[in-house]
Amino acid sequence: MYDDRALTIEPFQPPWSLRSPGLQSLLATKGPTRRIWRSRGLVLDPLSRDHILDCGNGVRLTGCHTPAPTARARGLVVLIHGWEGGHYSNYLYSLACALHRAGYATFRLNLRDHADSHALNEDMFHSARIAEVLDAIHAVQRFEPARPLSVVGFSLGGNFALRVGLHGPAAGLEPRLCMGISPVVVPGNTLIALDQGPAVYHRYFRRKWHQTMGKKATAWPGRYDFSQLRQLKSFTAITRAFVEAHTEFATLEDYLSAYTLTPELLMASPTPLAIITAHDDSVIPIADFEGLREAGSMVSFQATAHGGHCGFIENWKLDSWAEAQVLRLLTLHADARQA
Repeated sequence: MYDDRALTIEPFQPPWSLRSPGLQSLLATKGPTRRIWRSRGLVLDPLSRDHILDCGNGVRLTGCHTPAPTARARGLVVLIHGWEGGHYSNYLYSLACALHRAGYATFRLNLRDHADSHALNEDMFHSARIAEVLDAIHAVQRFEPARPLSVVGFSLGGNFALRVGLHGPAAGLEPRLCMGISPVVVPGNTLIALDQGPAVYHRYFRRKWHQTMGKKATAWPGRYDFSQLRQLKSFTAITRAFVEAHTEFATLEDYLSAYTLTPELLMASPTPLAIITAHDDSVIPIADFEGLREAGSMVSFQATAHGGHCGFIENWKLDSWAEAQVLRLLTLHADARQA
């Protein structure tokens, strides 16, 4: 469906009926993704295989590998979900389908304590755990040796994808392109946005966080007591208490600093980077991108007027403008490398 779409895609301009940021975000996460792709003749599940990855030092992460449809794959794309998502998340599955149809192999990587992997590692997930993600991608590359590597992530996964670009070369990874869709770049501001923004987002993520605490406590009996965390209502307060009790960081500020991404840092990346975000995103304030531009290693920075959080649904067929952009950028950057 998206086959390189002439490499010239119009700006994102959804119809008026699709311009609500809440609706955009909802369709990205709760839309009938699998049914739509099934109607287009593609079901990934029979083509895919789940894996447990040995990331070294006793760390194990999970994920789902889908080989390319032909022996001549255009590349390997590692996809990373957002906080409390997983390889099954609608937006990740849909992008994997689009990439598969375009000739790419994909691996949908699950972060620690996501997708019911809470029993695999005793210590809890936190957002500064970039080293194990780099190790996981090394393991994934063994499934697709010699394939050009790219990494795409959504929301918190977008932050991880961008950090793979920043830290990957020093760890022996050479991504062709790393891309964040609605990426977290100033996590302290995202916490404030969750606390002060639409109540629906606060309720949704707080409920998901409570579920995670319950699964972790069940998986490791006697190891965790989350009773105090469960009483807190503010995400800033919850995160502060979590950092102090369950991470190696002394303060919340130290923790947030570990995965804050400044414009200067991004534009000086050793790996080409790309970002798509929206002015009406209720979770990622557009002000967090002030000073960022297409310069240096930032090969594409698109801040659309509409799109919500990880939405970018362009019509009532539920086609994704962001998916088309990912394919366009992968193709353009591959052509630039070959030239």
